Amino acid sequence: MMKGAGRKVAALSLALLLSLPGLGQNTRQQEAKKARLQEEIALIDKQLKDNAAKSSNVMNTLSLLSRKIESRKKLVEESDREISALNGQINVRQKEIDRLQNRIDTLTLYYEKLISTAYRNRDSKIWYMYILASENLGQAFRRMAYMKNLSSDLNRQGEKIKDARAELIRETDSLTVLRSKAQELRNKRAFEISTLKAEQAQSEKLAGQLKRNRTKYQKELAYKKRQVDALNKEIERIIAAAVGGSRSGSSGKDKTVVDTKLNAEFAGNKGRLPWPASGPVVDKFGQHYHPVFKSVKLPFNNGINIALSPGTPVKAVFNGTVKQIVVMPGYNKCVLVQHGNYFSFYCKLDSVSVKAGDKISTGDIIGTVGTIDNMTQLHFQIWQGTRPQNPELWLKVY
Repeated sequence: MMKGAGRKVAALSLALLLSLPGLGQNTRQQEAKKARLQEEIALIDKQLKDNAAKSSNVMNTLSLLSRKIESRKKLVEESDREISALNGQINVRQKEIDRLQNRIDTLTLYYEKLISTAYRNRDSKIWYMYILASENLGQAFRRMAYMKNLSSDLNRQGEKIKDARAELIRETDSLTVLRSKAQELRNKRAFEISTLKAEQAQSEKLAGQLKRNRTKYQKELAYKKRQVDALNKEIERIIAAAVGGSRSGSSGKDKTVVDTKLNAEFAGNKGRLPWPASGPVVDKFGQHYHPVFKSVKLPFNNGINIALSPGTPVKAVFNGTVKQIVVMPGYNKCVLVQHGNYFSFYCKLDSVSVKAGDKISTGDIIGTVGTIDNMTQLHFQIWQGTRPQNPELWLKVY
């Protein structure tokens, strides 16, 4: 019984929210965005637990925690927006209830006057005397019509009051649902803020740990920088050879003819390319500074790192040709795909499903992501000729 009642209340809440002008679509979009953020947080939580259990890499933990805090803040912002929208609807409903109550009061007052009139004329002899006392025939007919319509007026007025009261009940029920939903959101928001504060405190603790072990961290950073530099040089070499081989006047077996149509199609899809895999970006494109040692530059990132679950399929973002497959320290298996004069690069793969020379289409599986140093992340790059691009500017917005 209780479960059935709960389902009815939930259904009423959903129907009400979706029926509100302009709110239905916004509610669906907000719910979808919040669901993605919650999925991101859950995924990062899993990686944080794995990292804590198997690794002492504080920098990895701090990086994941920072991304988790960012997602949590966005979740709170979404709750704020949703609460604000609900408060607006609550105000609208309250005004409508006040209007209906005023209307009922007016209708009731008029109804009472009609009843009073009917009571005074309840004796049929009085009616006849009232009609016979008319000054002329026209007035007599008008008085007859008035007495005849009095009963109908009473019925109509009673129906109006009944309808208004029914509408008032519906509006009051709607207001109750809205207020309940708003309170539920406020409770969830309070929980998110409490969790956010705990995560920020954990971040500060890790920062202190890094400060106490600066020498150890600098050695780890130097090692990581060598891996990044080696990867970047290898990619630059492969792309330079591909671009150089496609220039007019070049000759030999490395000569490649650029597919100008494919090149234009890729360029025309900037901002609309599908993601190679769905997950939060935990390391963005470009030059960044250490979150604790503000003057220390981190290795330049020619792409982005996307946190994923182990074994997640990685897909091609556009039609193209597999140019080369390489294996690099710290990055495992890497696949380079050519799209005219553009290139997409997929790294930190555990398995590869393609080989050099394969023609592939958008959405084809290239391989599966692997776990390196207890971190499961896809490293993804896009190049225009010999210039690395920010992949987030090319991929479609969620």
